[in-house]
Amino acid sequence: MAKAFFRLQKFLRRTQFLLFFLTAAYLMAGSLLLLQRTRLVIQQGSRGTSASQALPVPDGMAGVGIIDPRTPQNPRPGPRLLVGMDTMQEPGLEQWHSPQWLVSRNSELRQLRRRWFHGFISEQESMQTAGFKAMRHTAEHKGTYMGCFSDDSRERTLKGAVFYDLRKMTVSHCQEACAERAYTYAGLAYGAECYCGNRLPAAAAKPEECNSECKGEKGSVCGGVNRLSVYRAEEPRAGARARRNVIYRGCFRAPENITDIFPASLIQPNLTVEMCSEFCSKKEFPLAVIHGRQCHCGYPTGRFTLHDGTNRLLCSQNTSSEAEGKYCLVYQTPVQDTRCTDRKFLTTKSKVFVALSSFPGAGNTWARHLIEHATGYYTGSYYFDGALYNKGFKGEKDHWRSRRTICVKTHESGKTEIEMFDSAILLIRNPYKSLVAEFNRRYAGHLGHATARTWRSKEWPDFVNSYASWWASHVLDWLKYGKRLLIIHYEDLKESLIPKLKEMVEFLNMTVSEDRLLCVENNRDGNFKRSGAKQKDFEPFTQEMKDLINRYILTVDEALRGRNFTGLPREYVPR
Repeated sequence: MAKAFFRLQKFLRRTQFLLFFLTAAYLMAGSLLLLQRTRLVIQQGSRGTSASQALPVPDGMAGVGIIDPRTPQNPRPGPRLLVGMDTMQEPGLEQWHSPQWLVSRNSELRQLRRRWFHGFISEQESMQTAGFKAMRHTAEHKGTYMGCFSDDSRERTLKGAVFYDLRKMTVSHCQEACAERAYTYAGLAYGAECYCGNRLPAAAAKPEECNSECKGEKGSVCGGVNRLSVYRAEEPRAGARARRNVIYRGCFRAPENITDIFPASLIQPNLTVEMCSEFCSKKEFPLAVIHGRQCHCGYPTGRFTLHDGTNRLLCSQNTSSEAEGKYCLVYQTPVQDTRCTDRKFLTTKSKVFVALSSFPGAGNTWARHLIEHATGYYTGSYYFDGALYNKGFKGEKDHWRSRRTICVKTHESGKTEIEMFDSAILLIRNPYKSLVAEFNRRYAGHLGHATARTWRSKEWPDFVNSYASWWASHVLDWLKYGKRLLIIHYEDLKESLIPKLKEMVEFLNMTVSEDRLLCVENNRDGNFKRSGAKQKDFEPFTQEMKDLINRYILTVDEALRGRNFTGLPREYVPR
C-alpha cells in the first residue's frame, strides 16, 4: 500500500513540474510576440504611417470613462474593430531570432520609456501653468478675456443661465450659448460648467487659480475650483440677433398694481416687442410684458401665473384705452428662469429609498428634470448614462444605493429588484409612444430620430415583439411587489404639470414654494426634448403588432383598476 502511494506521489510531482514548464513557455512566447508587435508599430511611426495603415480612435471614445456594467441601455454592444491591423507584415524567421534584434529591441524599449516619461512630465508642467496660459489663448476666442474671478455658488453673479457639458465644453461654445440668450458675459468653471450674466463678479482671483483645462479643448482654460474664467460674449450680428428665441406666451388680464409685481419697468413711446425683450434680457428677466406704452420685466408668480390666457384680440392696439389698461401681452425672453436651477446632493442620507421607475422611453429623464428643479436635489440612477451626466445630471455618477439623491431611476422589474426600494413613483406612458421613443433613443441617441431604413429593417418588428411584453410585465411586477406606489401617467403630467408635480413632490416628503413650481413650468422641457425631422405619413405598427400591444394594454388597465388605481388614459385603449 505504501509503495503504491509513493508511486502516485512521484507521478503528481512530475505532472506539477510539467505544468509549470508549459506555463512558463507559454508566457515567454506571448511576451516575444508582444515585443515584436510593439517593434512593428515603432518602425511604422519612424517611417511615417500612411493613411491606410493608421489605427484611428473614434472621436466619441475620447474621454470616455469606465462603463458601468449595470447599464441596460445597450445590452449587446457590437465588437469594435481596429482598422488597419491586417496591413502589418510579419518579419522573417531569421530576423525574429537574431541577436541583433534583441539588442535593437532593448534599445527601442528604453527610448519608448524615455519618451513616455518626458511626455508625462511636460504634461504635468503644462497643467500647473495652465492658468498663466489663459491669457495667451484668449486671442483664439471671439470675446475679450476679462480675467479670473472667485465663484460663490450661494451668491453667484453670473446666474442668468447655466449649462453643463462634462465632455465637450469649450470657451467658444460657452460664449455662443450666452450670446444667443442676450447675455454680456460668459464664465467657465471646473472645465465643464458655463454660466451667463450681465454683471462681472466682484472678487477677482489670481490668474494661476484658473487652472482647469476645458473638457473639449486642450490648451484652453475653463476656470477652476470655485473659480470662473470670464469672457465677454461676442455681440451677435443683426441677423443672428433676430434669431434669438422670443416666444409669445399669450394675452392675459393685467394684474392690479402691476408695477409692484414686476421688478423692472420701462415707459417708451412706440414700444415694440424687440425693444421690450431687449430691455428685459439686459435685466436678466425671463418675461417681457407689454402693457400699452409700458414694458415690465419679471417672473411668473402666484399673482401672475400665466395659466388663464384670453383672446389676443383683447390686447390689440386697436382696442379702446379702457381695454388696453385691462390686458397685456406676455413674451418669453431668451433669458433662463434661474430660480429653480440650483441643485445639490442630500446633506444627510435619505431614510426612505425611493425609486423612479418606468419602462424605457416613458419619460423618465424628463421626470427627473422636473423633480430635480422642483426639489433642488439630484436624482440618482441604477445605471450610468454618460450623455445625461454630461448635461448636468450629476447623480448619474453617484452610487445608486448611496441615498444621497432624492430618488433613483430604474427600468428594472422582478421581485428582488423591486423589494430593494421602500416606495416608488411608477411612471406609465402609452406603449405605442414608449416603443417609438425607445427605438429612436437606441438608434439615434436621446435627441435624434431613427432613419426610415432602420424603421423598415427587421430590427423594428423584433424590437416590438420583445419589448411590448416588457412594457406590460414592468407595470404588473411593480403592482405586485411594490410596497408603496404613486402612479403617474406621462400624458397627465404633460397636460397638468403643476398639479401632478405637486403630487410627486409631496410623495417625496418635500415642501416646495409655488414660485419654484412656476419656475419649473417655465423651464419644463429641459435639455432632452427630442427634436429634428420626424417620419411623416409613416405608420410603424402593423396590424399584428397592434393586436399584440392592445392585449397588453387591456391586461395592464385591468390590473391597475384591481389595485384601486385609476385605469389607463382613454387614448391608450385599442386603436
